[in-house]
Amino acid sequence: MKLAILGGGGFRVPLVYGALLGDRGAGRVTRVVLYDLDAGRLSAIARVLAEQAAGAADAPEVTVTTDLDDALRGADFVFSAIRVGGLEGRAADERIALEEGVLGQETVGAGGIAYGLRTVPVAVGIARRVAAVAPDAWVINFTNPAGLVTEAMSHHLGDRVIGICDSPVGLGRRVARALGAEPDRAGIDYVGLNHLGWLRGLYVGGRDQLPRLLGDSAALGSFEEGRLFGVDWLRSLGAVPNEYLHYYYFNREAVAAERAAKQTRGAFLRDQQSGFYETVARGGGPALEAWERTRAEREATYMAENREAAGVGERAEDDLEPGGYERVALALMRAIARDERATLILNVRNRTALSALDADAVVEVPCLVDANGAHPVAAAPLTGHAAGLVCAVKAVEREILAAADSGSREAAVKAFALHPLVDSVGVARRLLTAYAGAHPGLAYLRR
Repeated sequence: MKLAILGGGGFRVPLVYGALLGDRGAGRVTRVVLYDLDAGRLSAIARVLAEQAAGAADAPEVTVTTDLDDALRGADFVFSAIRVGGLEGRAADERIALEEGVLGQETVGAGGIAYGLRTVPVAVGIARRVAAVAPDAWVINFTNPAGLVTEAMSHHLGDRVIGICDSPVGLGRRVARALGAEPDRAGIDYVGLNHLGWLRGLYVGGRDQLPRLLGDSAALGSFEEGRLFGVDWLRSLGAVPNEYLHYYYFNREAVAAERAAKQTRGAFLRDQQSGFYETVARGGGPALEAWERTRAEREATYMAENREAAGVGERAEDDLEPGGYERVALALMRAIARDERATLILNVRNRTALSALDADAVVEVPCLVDANGAHPVAAAPLTGHAAGLVCAVKAVEREILAAADSGSREAAVKAFALHPLVDSVGVARRLLTAYAGAHPGLAYLRR
């Protein structure tokens, strides 16, 4: 099988290739094509992959290209992990939002809206090329904001585009370990949107063990989310939120911590990864070793400002367990290509899974996956504030899609103004003006 990786010069591509190296049996990926607009980054990642493959039997063949149609032609699967505007764009998103006193995180709040506005048109262009050049391919989308981008691509690819994220998988594994359960044998009741979901139950042997966890302070405070949100708040919710909900539940603290930090997360990653690519370009030792050192630092500093705001210090070693979205991607490909039925938490069109949203809204829920794709499992209704928050954020996503489709500046302002973490129409207008001035990719929005 052929796998095309869009954003093939991206830093996390070696994780996907590493997962492919461990895959055996019929229907495995034998050809990987890396596509990127940056030939230098492509060359660096190709070196890392070559070192990964050294000594591995039947390693998938790797080629690189800067031609999108060449990458797509004949592909069985397309993995999309592009970053429109690069990390420089992310750093600008964060800085501009913080100057207005609001959150600039890349998928949440003002930063996520700015990123979505410049990413959706590009993602739609890719979807159209897939439909024209590789109509039988399955697209696995990891491009952020993942739920929004998946929904935009689904307008052209239908159910053949599926969004993935490693956050729900990591949350489920941490909760299972806290309960002393085997993560791979636990069933998870998780529901919401991408980066806006809640684990409402964890089933072992058919019994929900979450109430036992909520009643055990030591166990509840033993993993990342317990420390981040605090045991009392988790008990109040009766659920364990996705880590990104910290930006909603502790917004003022998160914004204060980010404003006090030496640099934003995007600026840190920009500088860190620039160092990696420069090291590889000048031949500064084994590329794989340089990549592994950089990745270890990246993982250890993930959501550092949130932990600072919560006063919980550095990430625990158990929370640094490797393997996330690449395992989800591999499991998804195996289920479709080999009809190996699996249950995975994915971003798919809602159908009737969540009663609060329409059929075409992309949601993040458990799905049964087989050769015919991903089928969302019906979920118990969201209640109270969770239902309100999901509906509010989905309304924002719809305004982003409308702006991207029509070029309407008015729709873009509405997207900012309606978001729960942007509290002013005036702020919304200033944000859009600043973002449009910083990003050439927003020139399509009419004045």
